[in-house]
Amino acid sequence: MPQQDRAYATREAILHAAAEEFDRLGYDRTSLTAVLARAGLTKGAFYFHFPSKEAVARALIERQSELWEQVRESWRGRGVDPLSALYGMFAESADRMAADVVLRAGVRLNADREVGYPGVPSTHVMWEKLIATYVAEAGERGDLRSGVDPDAVARTLCGAALGARLISSATTACADFPSRIREVLGHVLPCVASPEWKLSGSQNTPEGAVGP
Repeated sequence: MPQQDRAYATREAILHAAAEEFDRLGYDRTSLTAVLARAGLTKGAFYFHFPSKEAVARALIERQSELWEQVRESWRGRGVDPLSALYGMFAESADRMAADVVLRAGVRLNADREVGYPGVPSTHVMWEKLIATYVAEAGERGDLRSGVDPDAVARTLCGAALGARLISSATTACADFPSRIREVLGHVLPCVASPEWKLSGSQNTPEGAVGP
C-alpha cells in the first residue's frame, strides 16, 4: 500500500475508533488510551496525525458539519417542493445518523459543546432558521394551511428531532432514529400542509404516507 494510502487509512482508523468511544461515553469520559486500544495503534502513530484528543474531536465536528452542508445542498437542488425537500432532508439525516458512528459522534460532540459553551452559535438555531425558510417557501406556494407560523413549525420539528435523537441514542444507539423521525414528520406535516399537498418523489415512508 502506498505511504499516502496508509497514512489516510491510519487517520480514518483513529477517527473511527475515537468516534466509537465518544459516541458511547462522550468527550470527557473518553480516554486516549481507550481510543488507541480500539484502533490498535501506538501513541506515536496517533500523534503523527493528531496533536491531542481535542484535535480528533474538532475533526469529527468539522466532518459532521460538512456532511450536513452537503445534505442541505443536495435537497435544495432536487427540484421538489419545499415540504417534500424538508421531509427528505430530515429522513436522510436520520438514516445517516443511524448508519454512521463517525457522524453520530460529531453530532454529540457538537451538541455537548454548545451546552457547555454558552454564546457559541447554536446548530439547533441554524436548523430552526433553515426549516422556517422551507416552511415559509411552502406557504408562498400555497402548500400550507391558513394561519400556520413557519417559526413555530421549525421549533416544533427541531425540538421533536432533538428529543428523538437523545432517546434513540440512549436506548438503541440510534438504530430506531429513522423510524422515530418519520413518525414525527408523519404527524406534523399533515397538520400544517394544505389538504392538496402531496409528498413528492419516491421517498421511503414506513410509518405511513405523509399528505392525503
